[in-house]
Amino acid sequence: MHKGKAILRQIALHLFLLAVTAFVLFPILWIVSLALDPRNIDKPLELRLIPPGASLHAFRKILFEPFRLLCRNPSDISTCMTFSKLLFNSLLVSLGTSVIAVILGASAAYAFSRFQFIGREAGMLGFIVLLMLPASATLAPLYVLLSQIKIGGEPLRATLPGLMLAYGSGALPFSIWNLKGYFDTVPRELEEAALIDGATQLQVFRHVVIPLSAPAIAVTILFGFMSGWTEFILAWTFLENPSRFTLAMALRAMQGQFATPWSEFAALSILMSIPVVLLFFALQRYIVSGLAMGAVKG
Repeated sequence: MHKGKAILRQIALHLFLLAVTAFVLFPILWIVSLALDPRNIDKPLELRLIPPGASLHAFRKILFEPFRLLCRNPSDISTCMTFSKLLFNSLLVSLGTSVIAVILGASAAYAFSRFQFIGREAGMLGFIVLLMLPASATLAPLYVLLSQIKIGGEPLRATLPGLMLAYGSGALPFSIWNLKGYFDTVPRELEEAALIDGATQLQVFRHVVIPLSAPAIAVTILFGFMSGWTEFILAWTFLENPSRFTLAMALRAMQGQFATPWSEFAALSILMSIPVVLLFFALQRYIVSGLAMGAVKG
């Protein structure tokens, strides 16, 4: 009797898991179907996972043809952005955001983890509040602040380094919170032993704490990269020169007021996801423990 109930429970559990898997995978399969659809329909209303006449035309167009929506001079096609230029800008901004999040975040997190100072508790509480804010909430102050700084007569806001700083400021609250939680788990005895051997505090931080915190740093790198890779609201507001636009901005530009080329939109979406997936698999061995420890000790 008990064996029969156990079998029924296992069957129900597997059916539930299959339903969840189908629910999660169906939108992805439909995006792939749209990307392979040669009709490039502007209002997809059919549920066809295998479109008639499936081809890679949308991928070829995205990869090798200029983006006519993003040109310095619309009448001159040679001034239009290409996939390779957009990819370069996106990688530059996203990697720069990750570097800012790791370097500044690790330094601040170590201070919050190891030292007692006035405003320490209020500071950590402030980071929680900042984590709740959407990125667009900081748009106006960042716009004014970065516009006040000029580089070569041009506002820092309108440059890719300025965009990195804006994204980095948004990624720092999570970075500090996550890294601080992990630093709390690093045994202080190891640092004390290094100090007794003659190491400075900076050397202890670089050669003891950072190597032991690789999982949390991997999580910070991934989240920093993703925040710079997918964001487009700040970028559309800050940047003025199309030669500095990113892939996320190109994807947004495809959404027309009355029609959208869904095959090309889906193809670009798939191509955009590849670097993030590759980075995830590269850091996968660290990510689970980094998230768990940061969450538990935060």
